[in-house]
Amino acid sequence: MPASRPDAENATASRAASALPQDFETALAQLEALVAAMEDGSLPLEESLAAYRRGVELTRICQERLAQAEQQVRVLEGDLLRPLDPGALDDESNG
Repeated sequence: MPASRPDAENATASRAASALPQDFETALAQLEALVAAMEDGSLPLEESLAAYRRGVELTRICQERLAQAEQQVRVLEGDLLRPLDPGALDDESNG
């Protein structure tokens, strides 16, 4: 008995979900391509819905990677970030 259309769609959706990129740059590039395709208006309804779902997942990946990078910057900087002392700049430019 041949697979019904919903089963085929579910299989395609699961393959697409498992193929999500895990790096920020690739996820962002794919998200931009999806947005462009959706804005074009040429996608059929089902493909638009699938693209939207994938876009949500790509957005989540981008947000997670940015949060990780922000946390790493905080750890690396530790207490190095201090309010700017304008007098310190004057001392350096006069030296």
